Amino acid sequence: MKLAQQKIALVPTMGALHKGHVSLIDMAKQQADVVVCSIFVNPTQFTDPKDLEKYPRPLEHDMKMLLEAGCDVVFMPSVTEMYPRPETWHIDLGPAEFLLEGEFRRGHYQGVTQIVKKLFDAVNPDVAFFGQKDFQQVLMIKNMVAFFQLPVQIVSCPIIREDDGLAMSSRNIHLSPDDRKNALVLSRALDYVKANFDSIPVAELLAYAQDMIDHTPGVALDYFTVANGETLEPEYDKSHQNIVALVAAKVGETRLIDNMILN
Repeated sequence: MKLAQQKIALVPTMGALHKGHVSLIDMAKQQADVVVCSIFVNPTQFTDPKDLEKYPRPLEHDMKMLLEAGCDVVFMPSVTEMYPRPETWHIDLGPAEFLLEGEFRRGHYQGVTQIVKKLFDAVNPDVAFFGQKDFQQVLMIKNMVAFFQLPVQIVSCPIIREDDGLAMSSRNIHLSPDDRKNALVLSRALDYVKANFDSIPVAELLAYAQDMIDHTPGVALDYFTVANGETLEPEYDKSHQNIVALVAAKVGETRLIDNMILN
């Protein structure tokens, strides 16, 4: 039960925590009285069972990080707690659900919104913090909140990068040293698009960025797009207020995503 007027923040995670997660907790501490971090590897959002199986679960490491970060409450439910009985879940998340990640991982955002709704019901937060790296996910969660008219404010926090530019991700531990080096092309391509956004037409920027990635060994591009930040449809009109470049690629055996807000 909430104490009088205490503001509760939730930072939902799947564990395997890194500095990106800590930055979410830092922002949550600035904006709320109580910070709850959930750790739950959600089976319904994995479109590949092998991916679920090999998802890292370094619990001791995570607990140490949360303690050092000053998190107040750790919520770590079991699968049977969150899914006590079989259930069907399907809500209208809008046409953006089926673009980009939605095209490559069909049903993924239904699973994401299903678990986030359960976490919100359990924790009853006033505000929840998510990383911008999962740009499309934040959009889908906002659509879910609107769908149920939930009284939760959704805050998107900037991507935290390694010193060489690689976006921090729990999946990075699967990269071999060569993969790790090759993966840098993703942030380099995004940097190039951002640096030249005002001076070069979008179609040329896209061609150059895609070419950069295609010429990097061990990297297989799923998509690189410059999109409207609300609809995720391709955007060529630079006067639009909210434009983002998004990329997804398989580097070795590991699929990585990244993005950069352009204006």
